[in-house]
Amino acid sequence: MDVMGGQKYTCLNAAMIDKWVRNGWEWGIPISHEDYLKARNGECHVLLTPRTYVPQEWFPALQGKKLLGLASGGGQQMPVFAALGADCTVLDYSDEQLASEKYISEREAYSINIVKADMTERFPFSDAEFDIIFHPVSNCYVEDVYHIWNECYRVLKDGGVLLAGMDNGIGFLFDDIENPPLVVVHKLPYNPLKNHTLLEKLNSEYDTIQFSHSLEEQLGGQLKAGFVLTNMYEDYDNTGVLREYAPQFIATRAIKQV
Repeated sequence: MDVMGGQKYTCLNAAMIDKWVRNGWEWGIPISHEDYLKARNGECHVLLTPRTYVPQEWFPALQGKKLLGLASGGGQQMPVFAALGADCTVLDYSDEQLASEKYISEREAYSINIVKADMTERFPFSDAEFDIIFHPVSNCYVEDVYHIWNECYRVLKDGGVLLAGMDNGIGFLFDDIENPPLVVVHKLPYNPLKNHTLLEKLNSEYDTIQFSHSLEEQLGGQLKAGFVLTNMYEDYDNTGVLREYAPQFIATRAIKQV
């Protein structure tokens, strides 16, 4: 859908994330050489959500496995998986996030397939291409998450593993979640593409265009695509008032049925 200036909202989001990364966004800071060496020694400390590391038992053996980092640019997770022997591909729509992946891969001398693509379109991969998909919190930047789950199912091999982090939507009720008191001002679902006043406000504030998604879309969407959910956990944000009161994120582990 075209928005301000005739651009698709995902293009605007990518440009804004590029600015965030240049300004030191926490999710755009690549891991250190020391942390890469820890991964080479077997440590697998990666995040799908802000605080809680993904349990190591959620991962199959990574050596030689084809792994897709979906909207996972930034040089934070892919270097770890590469260090553990995975054959890594990263897909992202932010030039800065992909530049970080290139920088780290050159610094540490490993190979990675770097793909710039809009995940609201058909993924540029063959059917049944990957063993694992690692998808940190990012589908809040996408209006239609059913498409995401369907494409994940398509490009995973039978028995493949989908690890996904998601925003549960509660934060979208409020205009300001950084400062008390919290005041509910928005109805859910939160969708700026269907609210011109809200869209104008976001553009005037140079913010990204984000969307709330229900559990029906997030968990039910995975089930509808054909996945079997095998585990999940909730997580809290690193900042904001809500971190003291309620989790804002969920992470799931799902399998493509054989």
